[in-house]
Amino acid sequence: MEDQPQSGELFGIPYNFERPSLRRMLSSYWQPDEGMLVEKPFGIGYTLNLANWRSWIVLAVAAALIWHDQTKRDGQADSEEPVEVVVGEDDEQAA
Repeated sequence: MEDQPQSGELFGIPYNFERPSLRRMLSSYWQPDEGMLVEKPFGIGYTLNLANWRSWIVLAVAAALIWHDQTKRDGQADSEEPVEVVVGEDDEQAA
């Protein structure tokens, strides 16, 4: 089992299953000279580079969407009462 590589790329997507150190974990999320996405310190794929200002915009938009969804759900809980629809005789003849 040790013959298999612990890190590399598969179809252009990076992977790394080496045991991460605290230094590697912290340094992978803060890389000032890199773009918005950097390789994950452990696992498959990419993660946000918190040294890039675009990452903070992505986090702010995600937080706003989650907040909006939560407030919308809270508002729906109050308004989910049954609604009574009354159809008069005049309305039935017109239809």
